[in-house]
This record gives sequence, C-alpha cells and structure tokens, in this order.
Amino acid sequence: MTPVDRLLSLDTWAVVGLSDDRSRAAWEVAKFIQDKGKRIVPVHPSAVTVHGEQGYPTLADIPFDVDVVDCFIRSALVGPVVDSAIAAGAKGVWMQLGVVDPLAAARATAAGLTVVMDRCPKIEWRA
Repeated sequence: MTPVDRLLSLDTWAVVGLSDDRSRAAWEVAKFIQDKGKRIVPVHPSAVTVHGEQGYPTLADIPFDVDVVDCFIRSALVGPVVDSAIAAGAKGVWMQLGVVDPLAAARATAAGLTVVMDRCPKIEWRA
C-alpha cells in the first residue's frame, strides 16, 4: 500500500489551518474529506466549528486520537505541527500542495508515521 493509500484509508483527520473561511482551500478540501466518510477535526487558533465539527486551538487540545494530521499551513510553520503530530500519536502527516519540510518529514518517518508531502487528498482521491 502506498503512503497516499494508507493515509486515505484512515478515519479521523485533524485539519490544521481549517477555519470557517469558505474562500480558503482548507474549507473545501475538509468538506470533501468529510463527504468521503471521514471525521474531520478543525485545528485553528480561533477553534471555530467547521462543517459541524468542533474546532480546537492546537493538536494537543484534541481530547481523542486522530489518525492523520493534514497541514494547511506554510512550510516555515509545519515543523512544530509535525512534532505535535508525533507527540499526539498520529499515524500519519499529510502536507498539502506547496507545503514542504524534508526535515520534519524525516522526523515523522523516523517516529513511525506515514508521510505524504506536497500533495492534496482531494486530487489523490480522484486519481
């Protein structure tokens, strides 16, 4: 099973950078993931409810396990989020199109997480 297929098979997706701003790609992609039967968990400092799901300000604030941490943030900010995903016991990290941090990806891989970088699950699901 490819890393993409492995992550797409998992059920609970924490979407870091997801807000209620409908003009942002995160809003549309999170809805797509939810429509595929996955649970989404918004992670944003404002902790707003998005697509009917309660938001949390950080990964550490989520009171249940998440499988995938989907990163809709700039590459320069993704390293600490990946470290939080490792600490939270996530099974994988998905860095969206344009989000690239090889050192963070190496840390996650070394910790046993599946990593997908610079790709979009909405595009991959259609492939």
